[in-house]
Amino acid sequence: MSPRSRDEQVHSRVAMLRAERGLSRAELAEAVGIHYQTIGYIERGEYAPSLAVALRIAALFGLPVDAVFSLEPFAPLTGDQLSRRTT
Repeated sequence: MSPRSRDEQVHSRVAMLRAERGLSRAELAEAVGIHYQTIGYIERGEYAPSLAVALRIAALFGLPVDAVFSLEPFAPLTGDQLSRRTT
């Protein structure tokens, strides 16, 4: 797989969400029905998932798809945002 141009790159929070929930790439891949290496490609922005895969990943994390994937880079989460998520 070749890296996507900046115009085609899909940004994701998959790595952060996966780590936060203690899932391996293989566990996440099995849960959404794709190959574990594809999770790595998605996490590095080297592969844009199909809509169906993006929806399955978002549903697994219990989030709307636009909270997991974006055409624009995500802003870093602040300490305040992180503390609100744990309460």
